[in-house]
Amino acid sequence: MTEMQIRRYARHIVLPEIGGIGQSKLIAARVLVLGAGGLGAPLLQYLGAAGIGTLGVVDDDTVDLSNLQRQVIHRTSDIGMAKVASAERALAEINPEVTVRTHRERLTAANAERLVADYDLVADGSDNFATRYLLNDTCFRLRKPLVAAAILRFDGQISTYKAWHGAGHPCLRCVFPQAPSEDAVPSCAQAGVLGALAGTLGAMQATEVVKEILGVGRSLSGRLLTYDALDGSWEEMAIAKRPDCPTCGHRA
Repeated sequence: MTEMQIRRYARHIVLPEIGGIGQSKLIAARVLVLGAGGLGAPLLQYLGAAGIGTLGVVDDDTVDLSNLQRQVIHRTSDIGMAKVASAERALAEINPEVTVRTHRERLTAANAERLVADYDLVADGSDNFATRYLLNDTCFRLRKPLVAAAILRFDGQISTYKAWHGAGHPCLRCVFPQAPSEDAVPSCAQAGVLGALAGTLGAMQATEVVKEILGVGRSLSGRLLTYDALDGSWEEMAIAKRPDCPTCGHRA
């Protein structure tokens, strides 16, 4: 590392679990973030500050005034700008050493493998089950760790999916075999979301991404954490691999 990098990442380097070798791993890492919205905004900020060498950002939307209550990477002057461009501008200001690769497109079956293949790890900040399932299936096929979170109203959840590792590692479809109806899970636009909740779960995602890259601590694979902001409490649920899972089961 250069002298400037040693100064920038000094608080990481003094951690025995990271050190100079670990920080070099972060600098060499390539992480794809799906969505530059509520979860993606704080997630990208912390990954950029942590020195993740290459950050890919997938989003086809533009910045809207209603986004600014929680999507803290964007500014009022960014309204109307592509979210990936706004995120790229913000990340350059936070850490110009980070390479930002923008993908202004929606994740589809046609482009999913192309987008995911170039990265070491994927973080999901999408807001619908169709996209989450597609990203889960793609990450399983390509053997990419997936750190996924979701938020609504005052509640959030997060887990890491590495189903190819074996029996103790489920995928997203093991936990949610079928998508709930739209009435059962309304969008944030319909039901609302606490702005700071996005920061809480986005920061948690960044922590889990760093842990997976470094191979330190206890992975969230096989565990689902849920957060109730009104109660101020976290709960942990063990999640198991389903033998009949359509993605990672024996009849996948």
